Amino acid sequence: MSAKRPNLIVIMTDQQRYDTIAALGYPYMQTPTLDRLAAEGTAFSHAYVAGASCVPSRASLFTGYYPHTTGILRNADLWRHSWVERLAAAGYHCVNVGKMHTWPMNTPCGFHQRYTVENKDRFLEARYYFDEWDKALAARGLVKQQRALYRQRPDYRDTLGAFEWELPEDMHSDVFVGNLAQWWIRSYPVTQPLFLQIGFVGPHPPYDPTARYAARYMDKDLPLQEPTADELSAQPEPLKAMRIHNVEVDHDSVVHQLEPPRAARHRQRAFYLANVTMIDEKVGEILGALSAAGYLDDAIVVFTSDHGDCLGDHGHSQKWTMYEQVLRVPLIVWAPGRVRGGGRCDALVQQMDLVPFLLEQAGVAVPDSFESESLAPALRGDGFAGRDAIYAEQMKDLILTDAEFVSAVRTRDYKLVHFLGQPCGQLYDLTNDPEETRNLWSDASATGIKRELLDRLMEWRIASQYRTRNWMQDHR
Repeated sequence: MSAKRPNLIVIMTDQQRYDTIAALGYPYMQTPTLDRLAAEGTAFSHAYVAGASCVPSRASLFTGYYPHTTGILRNADLWRHSWVERLAAAGYHCVNVGKMHTWPMNTPCGFHQRYTVENKDRFLEARYYFDEWDKALAARGLVKQQRALYRQRPDYRDTLGAFEWELPEDMHSDVFVGNLAQWWIRSYPVTQPLFLQIGFVGPHPPYDPTARYAARYMDKDLPLQEPTADELSAQPEPLKAMRIHNVEVDHDSVVHQLEPPRAARHRQRAFYLANVTMIDEKVGEILGALSAAGYLDDAIVVFTSDHGDCLGDHGHSQKWTMYEQVLRVPLIVWAPGRVRGGGRCDALVQQMDLVPFLLEQAGVAVPDSFESESLAPALRGDGFAGRDAIYAEQMKDLILTDAEFVSAVRTRDYKLVHFLGQPCGQLYDLTNDPEETRNLWSDASATGIKRELLDRLMEWRIASQYRTRNWMQDHR
């Protein structure tokens, strides 16, 4: 291991599922850059976010605490501080290009420089916040493709949020973020260690690749989970209500359908995956720019996402649920000389478990109250068992309207989802039902494991409250 302080590069996408990287077992994908990072670094196949929507998940990753500890439980909850402040205090030059999703969106959060690019389609949060992308479009005299224009299309309610990008390709949000990051890397001189967070906006909807990328996937046989009537009828009432809500309200330019035609679902999936390939190409260019500038001579590069997307699986649109398609995300760490190459870790980990390793490598003290557990043994190639269980949370918001608070616990063999104050819930035997289609919540034969997981959920919350008591006092 090098004794120097490495440059830290964290590249994040928004709403990217775990099953979107070819090298990790999904051959329908075209992701040569991410394949190379996985081959030369260590990839985690079972990395889970702690929040079922953007801000709770990102705040957990960038603080090292669960959502109930930070108090950031839904999008647009106040979020102004992160461990980036610790890196800045230790002498790192800290830069954000693209999406972080702090609230307010332009709060420093420890960064010396921020070049913010937020959601493609902004109605619910800061509708009139003009980010770097908005300014660039306006400077070119272009009107951004967004909900107000998509609603004028006669096929709007039939597309499931999938639209070709018709403006110049360099003005696509992810191409723009990738190019902006390269411009900063080439243009701004940095002599101290660098922390660079690059946040791509895609493949979050609207699902809007350019035609040449979409064409790569339209003729492919893509995996689509078909929900059955039995699965849908056994879902908790809040999830049934959310299915209907997402048909009635077009969040992020997506009009959900209760029984979408397979062709529409295939097109949606193809466009979503095409956006991943667009990002993969830009990541490759960014790595080239970093290398040319000398930043990769000693660096740790992380690739991950804030959560996934059901894309119609389980009958649901986007996130807010606790299915694997939402909670499980890509996580790759690349750092020659610091991280084993060709590593694959199948242990259960929380995404925020990455944080202690990054701070340790940067020579920054890791707070005792952190709820993240270091991935260092796995990244070194030592024995690593991972966690016995992972947890996730989501508060009622403008989309999840019929549940006050949802918590999930997932062990290697089971997943339980608890709805606060309601008799309904979800329980899945992941060994015999890995696709989570048979809800055992009301099954008498599963009473024992249900009680065990409810007890585990309660013990976790109590232990968390105790462990973080001093941190919570200091952050009132």
